[in-house]
Amino acid sequence: MTDHEPVEHSVLLTSPPGDVNDIHDFLAGLWAASPDVSDVDRISLETALVELAANVLRHADIDGTGLTCEVTISVHGDQIVVAMRDTGEPGDIALVGLEMPDLDAESGRGLALIDALVDHVEYGREGEHNVWRLVRRRRG
Repeated sequence: MTDHEPVEHSVLLTSPPGDVNDIHDFLAGLWAASPDVSDVDRISLETALVELAANVLRHADIDGTGLTCEVTISVHGDQIVVAMRDTGEPGDIALVGLEMPDLDAESGRGLALIDALVDHVEYGREGEHNVWRLVRRRRG
């Protein structure tokens, strides 16, 4: 890892028609611009962000009218920071004591998985937006 100016990329996703495939495409461009990010950091962050986006698209669009997500990722020499804002309904989100559910559970893994893949997870509301922040210290 070298010290460098942060590389920052943003994408605006409107769903429908957008979906998590748009996040994969966005990340492909980011990784091309940041070739020094290790495979383990890429896979961990991509999995966490796709899981978060899928949860937002599934659970925050309560009335089915769609929503908009703005994702900004900053790649620094020592960490990668994700900021996501969405126009979905506020969630009853608890980020303390996250644990994987039983093996036979059909849901409930998303936030625990995200928490396991990154070093810091935040959720809050700013006006009419849900705001998420993920931070992963670079390891490779």
